[in-house]
Amino acid sequence: MNGTLLTKNEGLKKTWMVIYTRSKWEKKVDRLLKEKDIECFCPLVKTSRKWADRNTTVEMPLFSSYLFVRINSLEQNKVRETMGIINFIYYCGKPAIVNDADIEKIRQIVDTYKDIETLSIRDFSPGDRIKITQGAFINCEGEIMEVKGKSVLISIQQLDCVLIAKVSVNQNIIFANSIAGSALAAQA
Repeated sequence: MNGTLLTKNEGLKKTWMVIYTRSKWEKKVDRLLKEKDIECFCPLVKTSRKWADRNTTVEMPLFSSYLFVRINSLEQNKVRETMGIINFIYYCGKPAIVNDADIEKIRQIVDTYKDIETLSIRDFSPGDRIKITQGAFINCEGEIMEVKGKSVLISIQQLDCVLIAKVSVNQNIIFANSIAGSALAAQA
């Protein structure tokens, strides 16, 4: 009987999941979910857009067609029934779960950095493992895709994307070369 109660309680535990939305519907779906009292997170970045007659700053979703919801398993149908949602993102046959710490890192990155964009991880091949030792990315681990000047590409595999952010010139990054098995510190 305790095993049954534990399963029911686990079903009530709220976790962050990733949903896939119709194209250009991220902000609309975010609003619709909030109207249903569902906790959601649509990371937005400000970007300049040039029109024929003017330049303007607009808020665009960081992840195209992706949104995060913090729900329990009983609320999944309520989310699926929301207009503009295609489905949950699945990983190993179950809806993909994102750690609270990863959501907080994304919030911090969006709040801290201005030049942020995402690229599909399919455009890159896996590289060295890294751990950043200072700044907003402190203790952040991932795969390094490229270091180019002050830009660092970090793979976030749960989201099937790569996050690009400008880092301070004095921010330390530890490169752990998986092939040679050695680690060295470098300035990025």
